[in-house]
Amino acid sequence: METKVLTYRTIIQKDGKYYHGYVPSLPGCHTQGETIEATLKNLKKAMESWLETRRDLGWKIPQDEHIETLQTIVLPVKSSQVYA
Repeated sequence: METKVLTYRTIIQKDGKYYHGYVPSLPGCHTQGETIEATLKNLKKAMESWLETRRDLGWKIPQDEHIETLQTIVLPVKSSQVYA
């Protein structure tokens, strides 16, 4: 069986006492977990199911063509300002 390797950007955010994970390029592909590791594991399963369903229905498989960078900003601190 022929295979194709697909790579997608995933995002995990703290959400109360759990973590929320999602894939911006796969609309509706979300999951959660009690730890980051559990969320990553659940996210992989969610992605596989999402992609397999699209494939089985004959629908287009999206590609992740986003460019992501991290920017560091040096900001003077005001003593009265609260930073989260």
